[in-house]
Amino acid sequence: MAESVSNFLRQYFSSEFVIFLVSLLPILELRGGMIAAALFGEPWHKAIIISLIGNMLPVYFVILFIESFLKWMKGVGHLSGIARWIEAKGAKHGAVMAEKYPARLYLGLMLFVAVPLPGTGAWTGALIASVLCLDPKKSGLIICAGVLIAGVIMSVITYVIPDLIRGI
Repeated sequence: MAESVSNFLRQYFSSEFVIFLVSLLPILELRGGMIAAALFGEPWHKAIIISLIGNMLPVYFVILFIESFLKWMKGVGHLSGIARWIEAKGAKHGAVMAEKYPARLYLGLMLFVAVPLPGTGAWTGALIASVLCLDPKKSGLIICAGVLIAGVIMSVITYVIPDLIRGI
């Protein structure tokens, strides 16, 4: 998916802007940005900075405005199902975190965001922070730390491992 989106956008924009845009998108996020960067031949250090900025840009907006936005979506017929799905997903993950890490919600949030799998990134982390009414400033910093960890993991997956395999 990241490859398809990246290749389409690359026809119209620079590789740096495509990496930024892909990192901005929910689901793809930093993971997709790092894959796009590797496909475009961008160095890992440049890729991680662009992907981090793209992935973190919407986080505070999500934390601060998601409840109002979802309420509005519920009032729009064809969007209400999506809004209910997003709320259910956030509530489900939030409940799991509150149960697993009652005294360590912020640590749980960081670890949740750090796992580079679909549905566990900064967007979902921001939704969880909002659902759990966590402090927005602290949550944003914790989510950023999780995205950084995910960036390191994705750098190994997209740059180090392929180089090791090519060297064999």
